[in-house]
Amino acid sequence: MIKSFLNSLNRKNLKDSRFEFLFEEDSDEIVVFDTETTGLNPKIDDIVSIGAVKIKDNKILLDSAFEVYIKQKQAISSESIKVHKIRNCDLNKALELKEAIDKFLYYIGNAKLVGYYLEFDVAMINKYVKKMYGIKLPNQQEEVSAIYYDKKINSIPQGNIDLRFDTIMKTLDLPPLVAHDAMNDAIMTAIIYLKLKQIRKI
Repeated sequence: MIKSFLNSLNRKNLKDSRFEFLFEEDSDEIVVFDTETTGLNPKIDDIVSIGAVKIKDNKILLDSAFEVYIKQKQAISSESIKVHKIRNCDLNKALELKEAIDKFLYYIGNAKLVGYYLEFDVAMINKYVKKMYGIKLPNQQEEVSAIYYDKKINSIPQGNIDLRFDTIMKTLDLPPLVAHDAMNDAIMTAIIYLKLKQIRKI
């Protein structure tokens, strides 16, 4: 009831009717996404790249994967480059912010959003969407580390569960890709999600 009410208020704030589809009933698709950013504070940092893949019928649709790089207002710091390896020269053909966000919204549609540390990635997207269109993402959201925790907790009574990404991958015996790349991280998170959905406990 409360969620429906808040969603209704959110919809009333929409400034652009093109994005009414975001509020349609949930689809049978899932979008797993990740962002690479200039830092870890959504209030002051910016998105450098977004990577996303769709899941449908328990399959990762790599053929329709989504990846964009975004032009920056100022040079990326050396500290950020050390993390995601995206240099300023790599953004020569990057998209303007508004075009990148629009493309992302059209890609996700009304699908459920899945991610690792998803709250952060959604906050980064909402920072722009709120300013541009007056809303926050209305999509349902599911956090893979929370699913992992729920399936692991019964085997560790003390509740001290390591939720680091690398640990989850190793525990589930999944092959790693190069980390801190939005596209690779989205793919790995999608694999984690499907594996967790297939098992009862860890």
